[in-house]
Amino acid sequence: MTGHPVTPAGLDAGSGEGTPLVEAPADTVAGEVVLRLTDVVKTFPGVRALDGVQLEVRAGEVHCLLGQNGAGKSTLIKVLAGVHRPDSGLVEWRGEPATFANPQAAMRAGIATIYQELDLVEDLSVAENAFLGHEPRRFGFIRRGYMAGRTREILGRLGHAEIPPGRMVRALPAAGKQVVSMARALSHEARLIVMDEPSAVLAHDEVENLFRIIRELTAQGIAVIYISHRLEEIREIGDRVTVLKDGRTTAANLPARETPTRDLVSRMTGRTIEYVFPDRPVDTVVGDELLQVDGLTRAGEFADVSLTVRAGEIVGIAGLVGSGRSEVLETIYGARTAEAGSVRMAGRALRPGSVGAAVKAGMGMAPEERKSQALLLGEPIYRNVTLATFSRYARFGFTDVTRERAEADRIAENLEMRPRDVRRAVRTLSGGNQQKVVVGRWLLGDTKLLLLDEPTRGVDVGARAELYQVIRQLAAQGVGVLLVSSEVPEVLGLADRVLVMREGRVVRTAPAGELDENTVLDLVMAGSLMEGAPA
Repeated sequence: MTGHPVTPAGLDAGSGEGTPLVEAPADTVAGEVVLRLTDVVKTFPGVRALDGVQLEVRAGEVHCLLGQNGAGKSTLIKVLAGVHRPDSGLVEWRGEPATFANPQAAMRAGIATIYQELDLVEDLSVAENAFLGHEPRRFGFIRRGYMAGRTREILGRLGHAEIPPGRMVRALPAAGKQVVSMARALSHEARLIVMDEPSAVLAHDEVENLFRIIRELTAQGIAVIYISHRLEEIREIGDRVTVLKDGRTTAANLPARETPTRDLVSRMTGRTIEYVFPDRPVDTVVGDELLQVDGLTRAGEFADVSLTVRAGEIVGIAGLVGSGRSEVLETIYGARTAEAGSVRMAGRALRPGSVGAAVKAGMGMAPEERKSQALLLGEPIYRNVTLATFSRYARFGFTDVTRERAEADRIAENLEMRPRDVRRAVRTLSGGNQQKVVVGRWLLGDTKLLLLDEPTRGVDVGARAELYQVIRQLAAQGVGVLLVSSEVPEVLGLADRVLVMREGRVVRTAPAGELDENTVLDLVMAGSLMEGAPA
């Protein structure tokens, strides 16, 4: 392979963000280029998710895609899968320019995507899932016998002939379901399979079996894009690595086994977005303990989580998607029921699995999926702001709308919502102002502790700074804050104290000033710079 360093827009080789991008030596991989992305851009309102991405994948290789949460990996997957169409740039598939109008078109072209959350129908059989959407027919009738035979053949090709084609998917373990997803891909004669965090739900021995299957697929000339936060997996299964950061390619075609860990981490952590955090008060005085969590556990999600939050303190939880951080927040709030452990507010135990008890104790929450979980998009701003305290404005079956609007207008002014008209429908607001509505809701009540899950997800840079200021002001007023964010700089810049989670457990607790971004990434991805890996 001949080539030259790929330098994405805005990254200069001498800019101090790392060494120039490099390509693998000519003998690192074999096979023709099946997929090439050149300067691919995808923009959503307020967010440039992909900003000139470069990617090259060859037949028969495992090409690993690495990047922090929010780096653009999910958007890139969806471009390849036909869910999103790029705004500009070139996608070449098997040597020809390509655009996929929908996922079916991408699948017909030979690109299959296996998402972290498997899109299987649990109450259908293995064979029905394998051929879902393209069932073989004759005279209008599904050829079930042929479908079962082909599924059996494909499962054998994957080394799992023991899985009966007629078994309900619901009855399979996680590893078996993943095999069914691969069988679906091969039923379409896929030439490229994209795997998004495929090992996240697998035990160690199941991961080894997954790698065996991947090696057999690549031996047949099938290309695999493998996405994982676990650098040890990339070392073991990968051929080449492309790194994304803030929607840009910061490294292309690095040799997976030889590239030093520190180089990979540095290419993930350099940033183009400015984080403007309010100054931490020099003489911060925190109050009594508001929240005491002891030994909180939910099987398969997190185990033995203990933490405290004091009045006026901001505590941040850093960790990757799947580390259990959001599930911990939801369990503290009562949206999930703990199997072990306790949650106390000001020393009083809260009833497990009761949101009402949490709210009554002075707890409020802004969830990650604000549009589906926290907002009534068709309702006006004022009705969304007063949602948690609506009983204050209702009497004898009537609502005091004038008072309701006045209270909401006061909150809108305090939080500098734009536009200020509280009669507007929430769906017309930007992401940042929608988040202000959710936070503002809890300012009307007697909220002592605020739980924030991804508080700036989908929020533009300017609105981020305003939200950071709001969170700091709440803490200054004595409100305790427990926040989760995929943005490590956000956790370190906002929090007074940080908990780092990895695979369902707290692996480090420290004052924010004692941690830096590289240290946190080392902890969440493998700990101690991946013992045994090149460093």
